Amino acid sequence: MKLLPPIFSLIIILCLTSNCVNSSSQKSPVVIGNDSVGTMTRNGAAVKLMTGVDQVSEYINYLKGKKVGIVVNQTSIIGNTPIVDSLVALGVNIVTIFGPEHGFRGTASNGDKVNDSIDPKTGIPAISLYGKLKRPTKEQMAQLDLILFDIQDVGARFYTYINTLGHVMESCAESAKEMLILDRPNPNGFLVDGPILEDHLHSGIGMYKIPISHGMTVAEFAQMINGEGWLPNKMQCKLKIIKVANYNHDMPYDLPVMPSPNLNTQQSVILYPHICMFEGTILSQGRGTYMPFTVLGAPKLKGLYDFTFTPKSIKGMSETPLHMDTECYGLDLRKYDMKHIRKSGKLNLGWLMELYKAYPEKDRFFDMSQSKQMGNFDKLVGTENLKKQIIAGASEEEIRKSWEPGLGDYKAMRKKYLLYP
Repeated sequence: MKLLPPIFSLIIILCLTSNCVNSSSQKSPVVIGNDSVGTMTRNGAAVKLMTGVDQVSEYINYLKGKKVGIVVNQTSIIGNTPIVDSLVALGVNIVTIFGPEHGFRGTASNGDKVNDSIDPKTGIPAISLYGKLKRPTKEQMAQLDLILFDIQDVGARFYTYINTLGHVMESCAESAKEMLILDRPNPNGFLVDGPILEDHLHSGIGMYKIPISHGMTVAEFAQMINGEGWLPNKMQCKLKIIKVANYNHDMPYDLPVMPSPNLNTQQSVILYPHICMFEGTILSQGRGTYMPFTVLGAPKLKGLYDFTFTPKSIKGMSETPLHMDTECYGLDLRKYDMKHIRKSGKLNLGWLMELYKAYPEKDRFFDMSQSKQMGNFDKLVGTENLKKQIIAGASEEEIRKSWEPGLGDYKAMRKKYLLYP
């Protein structure tokens, strides 16, 4: 089917989202969202949810006449059109594009530093926040009236987009500039589980005292950063939020655009909080294949598992994957029924416990020297206890008990910042 030109698509979107909200009298943070959008029925079926960005009429006039910085990546689309192209076509003055890990167009491999550039389509400077800079400078902020943030997150502590959110909030707070968040669903919003990050394990893959799966949207998380005083000197970032219409945390949500090169299927997105901890082990998670974060394996498991895969160098995904060009044996989770995860509402520890028991060289299972691609297991999971418990043969019940009272306290704290049921 032939797509409409971007400007005609935008006109249609504007017509569909014409229910404006007058929010001038609301207290900070300003939260806008017509909860009736998407709730009416047509032929007995409910209209689908609408992301913040798709409710163009709720924010377009607010942006007009302002100098806007925009924190986006390839997931930032209005309909089928990149938000930058769409807003420029609508007359918004975008001064600077800021890109997170994987870059503005989402093509850089995990962990790769991303260089500054000029967006060839619009001629707007594109500044990397995953290179020499982690947040906009005071000089860059001085050129702006506000920052717009629209990036699809997947709800895991070690997924770095919430770190980018916090860094940009810090720049906004320092410069007394507002952040407009166009909220998006969390595909793992139903899952709140894992150990709370221990202070001494603070790192680039763990900045906040939250569990592995935090169960919040980006806008909810931004409210938590403010509310818990997590910015330096307990600074506050002024927020304006466009809510997702007709959304709740238990709602399944298939991402229209994959959030990063190695989360390239809906299955990988849902498995990610469970599988990423294996990056601190000798096992491959499928990097170097076209099925990352849906398989687990290693060469030493030959004879114990029938399923095999062989990691290769894939440009833009994994150039030097663990066990490159070597056949790995292990688990194929591509058809794993996600209903099991939704029903349990828990991280799957069974795969970690099973594969550690099966691995013949247990002293090498958590060995960080095997590959530069491997992360530090303790930093990934946020605690030193889990590795010790796995090695000692602790039961899942014992492991989960050790996450309390921290996990329960977090769940209670989380409720204060929720925008959705």
